[in-house]
Amino acid sequence: MSQNDASQDDLMRLLIAVSHEDRRAFQQMYELISGRMYGVCLKLAGQRELAEEALQETFIQIWHHAREYHSDRGTPLGWMMTIARYRTLDLMRARKVRQHAGEDQLEHVEDQRAGPLDESLRSAGATQLTGCLEELSDVQRDSILLSYYKGLTHDELSQALSSPIGTVKSWIRRGLIALKRCLET
Repeated sequence: MSQNDASQDDLMRLLIAVSHEDRRAFQQMYELISGRMYGVCLKLAGQRELAEEALQETFIQIWHHAREYHSDRGTPLGWMMTIARYRTLDLMRARKVRQHAGEDQLEHVEDQRAGPLDESLRSAGATQLTGCLEELSDVQRDSILLSYYKGLTHDELSQALSSPIGTVKSWIRRGLIALKRCLET
């Protein structure tokens, strides 16, 4: 079975087996989705090394948290891709903080409190928000998550996504409009 042939049912079956620490199922899952997942990580990170590290951490997290998956969190693939996005964004932020470590520390102090998206995901509407985020295009979802969850500016988004700033602004605006419509229904 190739990556293109992998159905949500197949991934669900593998994820259940992985939740019971089935190493063979984990290997099969890796073979099925790692290429696509690496593409998402590379697109967000823009660096092979960082994307590879994010991919590795994503699969470690899937291995350790497979039991926590339930259908309220979206499709198996959607849930795993969300983990990949967040791990990539976390690594990008960590690398950015390390790069600035030699500079004036007071100018780069980060607020470690939960951001607006964290609070939204913890609230009662977490399931609905997750579902609505999955309905967005990849570029819209990535732009919104990088902007609101990680606090990247439009210029930083433009660089991270290798796209013109006007395009990035359009993705965010259209994505937010679609999210609003989805959440209102």
